[in-house]
Amino acid sequence: MNHFHDHSGENIGHHHPHSHAHHTFGWALLFTLGFAAVEAITGFAANSLALVSDAGHMLTDSLSLGLAGLAAWLTKRPPSPKHSYGLARAEVVAALMNSLVMLALVAFIISEAWQRFTEPREVQGTMVFVVALIGLAVNLAVGWLLMKGEASLNRSAALLHVAGDALGSVAALAAGLVIMLTGWTPIDPILSVVISMLILVSTLNLLRQSLHVLMEGVPLHIDLNAVGEQLVQLENVVRVHDLHIWTLASGQIALSAHLDIKDMELWPQTLEKAQHLLNSTFGIGHITIQPEIISPIPITMHAQRPEPPHHDHTH
Repeated sequence: MNHFHDHSGENIGHHHPHSHAHHTFGWALLFTLGFAAVEAITGFAANSLALVSDAGHMLTDSLSLGLAGLAAWLTKRPPSPKHSYGLARAEVVAALMNSLVMLALVAFIISEAWQRFTEPREVQGTMVFVVALIGLAVNLAVGWLLMKGEASLNRSAALLHVAGDALGSVAALAAGLVIMLTGWTPIDPILSVVISMLILVSTLNLLRQSLHVLMEGVPLHIDLNAVGEQLVQLENVVRVHDLHIWTLASGQIALSAHLDIKDMELWPQTLEKAQHLLNSTFGIGHITIQPEIISPIPITMHAQRPEPPHHDHTH
């Protein structure tokens, strides 16, 4: 059994950007949580569902950013006897939790919007407009802060929330403007439902990605058959079997396979070529390959012992 671990192909747990990742999430959390409180108070005072929904979304983001910060810190921890790959997959768990919370938030917004349709309420358009404008600026600032961080599934989850916040602020901004100019209050729940649908589409995509990783699925950008075909074309390789490819965490792809080879003496060169192929072409850094020699003589599973020579003792 040969194991090849290329640290140059990793993006989590071994490079300095993660030493700053939890600080980035911390600042984003501070800004998001602070303004969410302001927006919630103003939303209730102005009687605006769009504003309250956006505040709820930002509060949800505070939870997601907190989880993201925790995950970024956990990915820095080195492997241990109990967690031989480290804790990098904590970011996938955090992304899954974020998507589930977002689904609950969408259900809440739609329920509240239905009540607003059946029982219209007066909304303070000017207050909604001003606060939503400030909220949009805060969301853009938080998004810019996160974009400076390292690309990962966890950062994608956080950016998804911030993008949803920005859209929520735009919806609240539009609602406030329409109410200011026309006094038509149904625009408030209508835009809340529209924005919740946009959030739903992105959330379902994130949920699908998270579940795919947790179910040890082949990374979506890699074709399992193509990898096998490339390996079998290597000199000295006859057949590839028991091929498995999965994602450990963002930027960490693992592979295990059995290679039937012609000559064991050529295995070091074959292994080196396989490592280079997998790392350079497919970005796979955690590689475990087991060579199996092809015997030129067929092996019989149930060989029979030869019968002793028969001697004729008749006279």
